Amino acid sequence: MRITWIGNHEEGLPAFKSVAKKNGIDAFITLDETAFAKRSAGSREYLTVCEEHGIPYFFVDTIKGERAFEIVNAQKPDLLVVLGWSEILPERLLDIPTIGTVGTHAALLPHNRGSAPINWALIHGEHVTGNTMMWLSKDVDAGAIADQMEFPITPFDTCKTLYDRVAETNAEMLERLIDALNKGVKPVLPIENKTDEPILPRRRPKDGLIQWDQSALDLYNFIRALTIPYPGAFTFLNGEKYLIWEASILPMTSHEVPGTILGTGIGFGDHGTGICVATKDKVLWVTSIEDSAGKMYSNEALYELNLGGKFQNE
Repeated sequence: MRITWIGNHEEGLPAFKSVAKKNGIDAFITLDETAFAKRSAGSREYLTVCEEHGIPYFFVDTIKGERAFEIVNAQKPDLLVVLGWSEILPERLLDIPTIGTVGTHAALLPHNRGSAPINWALIHGEHVTGNTMMWLSKDVDAGAIADQMEFPITPFDTCKTLYDRVAETNAEMLERLIDALNKGVKPVLPIENKTDEPILPRRRPKDGLIQWDQSALDLYNFIRALTIPYPGAFTFLNGEKYLIWEASILPMTSHEVPGTILGTGIGFGDHGTGICVATKDKVLWVTSIEDSAGKMYSNEALYELNLGGKFQNE
């Protein structure tokens, strides 16, 4: 069985390594340097794996162009695997592989169809999510479901920890799929992949602006949904932009205007120092920030920064 793989995001890397070692991959397609620089959480470790296993790799600026079509068509794949790719494949690519094109979506389809499902699940305060492997069709996240795995969202998860779980389940489901295909079985689960829910919109760095007039829980969810490796949640103080990378909720209320800095608490050990910020209800404890020059502040450096005033939307 000939396999061509299209990928870029680090969530597909464990599955890529597993299949390269156990089954073999005939070609890999990824983003060129210009397009790669515009994406979050991409990985060049794919190329190292390709070189270790002798897998030819190709660069494209988009999967929708002539170059991508010519590469895939020349490879004559039986199975086209698309993991960690942000573009919708054109129908003419889906028609090339003899078995089909398979991809995953980091949600329990048909729920949370669309862009950035893990980030949106955190922002919306959901407690359960998962990963779905499907046979890709011309419609967004609407193909027949081949496999599905569920996992919880705990209060301690971030976009990074959940995408790590997505990466693990990618590998598990793809191994099962290839085993089935090698036995002549093309798996399809009896789950109707249809919903009236709106498609989740794409998120861009500018969408990370913090609206302080929310509950501490909503702000906490927003920050952990956008933390590293994503562009981050941000705010402004005295005209300067600050990214907030880590925060916690303190079980106390404040009657100050939301966004007001109440003071900086100190403590030894990792993340022992934090800025107390008023929210709509409780207090947010901010322990890691970055200024507009890209300098990171935590612990003693955060205390010495001595921030005061009120965080603004601009």
